[in-house]
This record gives sequence, C-alpha cells and structure tokens, in this order.
Amino acid sequence: MLEMKVFRESPEKILEDLKKRNLSKNLASDVIDLDNQWRTLIEKGNRLRAKRNVISKSISELKKKGQDFSEVLKDMAKLKEDLNLNEKETEETLRLRDSKRMIVPNLLDNEVPIGNDEDDNLEVSLYGTKNKREKWLSHQEILEKINGADLKRAAKVSGRRFYFLTGDLARLELALINFSIELLCEKGYDLTTPPFLMNREAYEGVVDLKDFEDVMYKIDNQDLYLIATSEHPLTARFKNEIIELKQGPLKYAGISTNFRKEVGAHGISDRGIWRVHQFSKVEQVIICKPEDSEKMHDEILNNAINIFEKLEIPFRVIDICTGDIGTVAARKYDIEAWMPSSNKWKEVVSASNCRSYQSVRLNMRYRTKEGTAFPHTLNSTAVATTRALAAILENNQTDNGDVVIPKVLRKWMGNQEIIEAK
Repeated sequence: MLEMKVFRESPEKILEDLKKRNLSKNLASDVIDLDNQWRTLIEKGNRLRAKRNVISKSISELKKKGQDFSEVLKDMAKLKEDLNLNEKETEETLRLRDSKRMIVPNLLDNEVPIGNDEDDNLEVSLYGTKNKREKWLSHQEILEKINGADLKRAAKVSGRRFYFLTGDLARLELALINFSIELLCEKGYDLTTPPFLMNREAYEGVVDLKDFEDVMYKIDNQDLYLIATSEHPLTARFKNEIIELKQGPLKYAGISTNFRKEVGAHGISDRGIWRVHQFSKVEQVIICKPEDSEKMHDEILNNAINIFEKLEIPFRVIDICTGDIGTVAARKYDIEAWMPSSNKWKEVVSASNCRSYQSVRLNMRYRTKEGTAFPHTLNSTAVATTRALAAILENNQTDNGDVVIPKVLRKWMGNQEIIEAK
C-alpha cells in the first residue's frame, strides 16, 4: 500500500504509473476524493466539538446565575446528534478510503520495461547450454519410467494436481531443499519454518486479497488461510512492530509446504508435477533500509542464479514488464528453466523488490535518527521443488529413460549418480 502522503503530495506519479500498467486513473482519484472528504469531515467535527465546548460553558454559567437554560440544552442535544453522525461518517469515509488505497498497485521502478503482457518481458541473460538430443520425454513420462510419483492414487485421495513423491525422487526433493538451505545459511540467512496458516488481517498486509484470494485455500468457518508461500508469514511476522536494522538487513530462508488452487486452463506441459496444489519451497525474504533494497534485490536474484547454475540446468533471467508485474512488486525478475519436451522456457523463480508497499500495509517500521520509517521488503524463490525436479528430469534424461542426478545433490543421496528407469 502506498503512503497517503504520496496521494497528497505527488498524485501525478501514481497517475503516470497507472497509465504504464494500462489501469484506470480512477483507482487513484477515488482515494484522493475520499481523502478530501475525510479531511473535510475532520474539520467539521473539530468545529462541532468547539461549539459543544462553548455551549457546555454557557450551560454552566446559566446554572450558576439560576437562569433558564432549557433552550440551550436543546441546542446541545441537536449538536450531539450532529457530532455523532459526523463521527460515523468520518469513520466510514476513512475505512472506504483505505480499502480503495489497498488496491492501488505499487509504484514501478523507472527501469521496468513497458509492455502489455508476458510476451513483452525482456530477456536479460542466458545461462547454460541446451542438450542436443533429438528425442525428449516429458517430465510426466519420465516420472512413470522411474516410478518417481503416484499421481493416480493421489487424485483418488486428494483430487487432481496432487501427488505422492516416491523413492529416489522423494530423496531428490529433500536433496534440493538441503542444498539450497546450505547455500543460503552459508550466506547468513536465518533458516525459519513459518506457520502454514494465516489470518485474513495478516494476509492483507502482504497481498491484495481481492486479487489473490481465488488461488488460496480458506479453512471453513475459521479466519485462516493455508499459505501460498513462506514469504507471506515471514514478512507479516513483524506486523505493527518497530524493528531494528542497525546491524543490517534481516535475511530469512523460509522452508514450507505451500498450497494454491491454481485455477484456470493450463497446457499439456503444466501436467505431472509442474503446476500442483501443494508443493515445497525454500524462499528468500529480506527486510532492509530503503537505501539497501536495490543491492539486496541483486543479492537474492544472484543467489537463485547460483542455485540453478550449480544444478546445471539451462535457464534465462527475465525482466518483467509493466503489464505482467502484478500489484505488489516495484521491480521483478523471473528465472525461466528450459523445458525441452515442450520447447519452452518456464518460470522456476520470481525475485521481487516490493519497496515499502508491504511494510505500509503491515504498519511495520524501523528506527531511524529522525524517528521511524517504513522498511523495504524483498522476496525470491530459492527453489520450488516440484518445478526444479521437473526441469532436472527433462534436462538430465538419458536415452533409456534414466535420470542423471546433478553433482551438487549427490552427497544427500549417498553419492548416487543415476535414478534408473524401472
């Protein structure tokens, strides 16, 4: 959420930003109009309270003189009605203003590429070399060959897009988690397992629920949602708090099971374990001073690049354009792995700088010499296991359907080199 002073002092910045996003300027003008109404009501309330004080003093003086003050009491009764109405209107206008403010997207960095959708995202860099094999099996076909997952029985007990990971593939998932955690912990990130459930108020501090609620699982008759990523509880953790950043940024490596409905139509390449309702992920979250956030954005992106370089999977880095960036991020990069069976680059990492957008929503501040200020928050995937596994299966397949285990993962698999087809 943007600070109110931006709407009051620099509305042109917000209007220009909405134009870049191809969104209606009414998103901002509604907030500005309601803020003007709210401030007018505040002034009216102050005048009514001042008048109430004058009448109260007049009643007191008439009492002392033994004079009739019945007419003045009528004026006081009417004024109390007016003041009560004013307070209700003021409160409702403020509530409506801030509910409108919650859906105004973040201000984009000037460097964000202009574009309408994902087709206009900008390729920044390319890593690795595509294998030149002629025939490629999909990761779903490889899963069957190595008995790596049981999708049919998972559908029987949980529904479509759930899975049992089995045998060597289950071990490979744990190896991915251990590998990425070790890398982040060596860089000073604090390993944290968050709650897997969040209440609505906390969730609204990190996302626009009106935009995000359709993909989330709600617990019936309880104010609780299953988390979609550990970024959300790790950031909301400091809601309504003043934190200390004197020693530098707060850096967390979150490990969690995540849940998403993944509604909508999806292609053949999204089958198997690529687009699922439940998955494990190691996430990077940083809370820092504003002057550090660009450097921290580079850091979390480079950490993810380092992970996929060590996995030796071909990938590219994409600078996300104005039409595809979403509500919360001011700048976002994706890493897309090469999936040879579909001849496509597919997203495996998103790395976002949210500036102060989430901290304002959460009322999270940090101490400065001048008082307090809103910190910047950043997040990035380190590894989402099912997508990384799918990319490994496809890029490391052999002619007979075996899968070569990436060298950096073998120490967590008893130095095993190959997952053999059954």
